[in-house]
Amino acid sequence: MKRTGNIYSKICDKNNILKAINKASLRKKDRANVKKIIDNPVFYTEYLYKMLKNKEYKPNPYTEVKIQDGVRKKERIIYKPQFFPDQVIHWALMLQLEPILLRGMYYYCCGSVKNRGIHHGAKYIKKILVRDRKNTKYCLKLDVKKFYPSINKEILKHKFLKIIKCRNTLDLIDLIIDSSKEGLPIGNYTSQWFANFYLQDLDHYIKENLKIPYYIRYMDDMVLFHRNKKELHKAKIKIEEFLKKEDLKLKENWQLFKTDSRPIDFLGYKFYRGYTTIRKSNCLRIRRRVKKIIKKPALFPKDAAAILSYTGWLKHSNSYNFNKKYIEPYISLDKCKEVVRNARRKQCKTRKKI
Repeated sequence: MKRTGNIYSKICDKNNILKAINKASLRKKDRANVKKIIDNPVFYTEYLYKMLKNKEYKPNPYTEVKIQDGVRKKERIIYKPQFFPDQVIHWALMLQLEPILLRGMYYYCCGSVKNRGIHHGAKYIKKILVRDRKNTKYCLKLDVKKFYPSINKEILKHKFLKIIKCRNTLDLIDLIIDSSKEGLPIGNYTSQWFANFYLQDLDHYIKENLKIPYYIRYMDDMVLFHRNKKELHKAKIKIEEFLKKEDLKLKENWQLFKTDSRPIDFLGYKFYRGYTTIRKSNCLRIRRRVKKIIKKPALFPKDAAAILSYTGWLKHSNSYNFNKKYIEPYISLDKCKEVVRNARRKQCKTRKKI
C-alpha cells in the first residue's frame, strides 16, 4: 500500500478540531466539563491548535473503572480518558486517519466501523448459509485471548509506519499508543480502530493465502466456513502460527462443528439455515431492562433509545413473538421515538450555538 503523507496539517486544522469537539461531545453535553468546552468553542479550538502545532500534547492519566459486562457479569477494566484535551485529540486524529485505515480494511471486518456493524455481518452469514450450503458445511469459531491487553505496541507502531510517512502524525499515534501500561486501553476511541488495524494482516492472510471461502471477524471473534473439515483444522493451526508472530494467542475454547448440527452463536444471534434467533443471554438482558424501565416514573431518553435499539436488533431475527410478548405490551415504541426525537432537538439547539 502506498504510504500517505501530509496528514498532521489536516489534524491541526481548526475546522477539523472544531468538528472533533462536536463529535467527542455527542451524548455528553449535560456534563459540566463538556459544557465548559462547548460553551466557548473558539477559545478551546485555538488552544488545541497551538498545543498540536507546537507538539506540546501529553496524554493525561486514565480513570480506571471496573464494570461487569453482560448477563454473565464478565469483569472488564475500562480506561476513561479526560474529555479535554485527550478525547478531542483522539477524534481530531481519527477524522483524518479513518479513510486511510478503511482503504486496506477487509470488507467483513464488522466491529466498530461505520456501516459495518453487527447487522452487516449478520446479513452476510444469513445469506451464505442459505445460498451456499456446500461451502458452509463446517464452521470454525476462534477468539483471540485477552486481545486488547496483549497487543504488542512496537508491532503496532511498525504497522503504522508501513502506511504513513508523516513523522508528526506517527509521533502523535505513538504518544497515544504509549499512554497505557500494556496493550491498548479499552475506552479510547482510537483503540477500536487501532485494534482492527492490528488484525488487518490476518484478515488478508485468511482470505488470500488460506483461501477460506467465507470469513467474518468482529473485533477478535472470528468465524470461518469451509466444505472440508480437515482444511479448517489446517487453517486453525496456520492462524495460530500467524498470530504467534503478532505476539497473540488463540483462546483454548475454539470450536469446529458441522453447521447443520447446531446453530452458530455469533454477533449476539444464533444462526440456523433459513432463520435466526436472539441469543438467550440477550433475551434475558432485554427482559430485565424492560422491567426496570416500567418501574421508573417517566421514560428517559437513554431508556427510550435502548428499547428502539433492541427492537431494531429483533427485527433482524425471527423474534416477532418475543417482541409482542415482552416489549410492546409494556412500552410504546411511538412514545420511545417521541422521547428520543425531543432529546435530539435539544442537542441540535446546543450544537447550533457552537
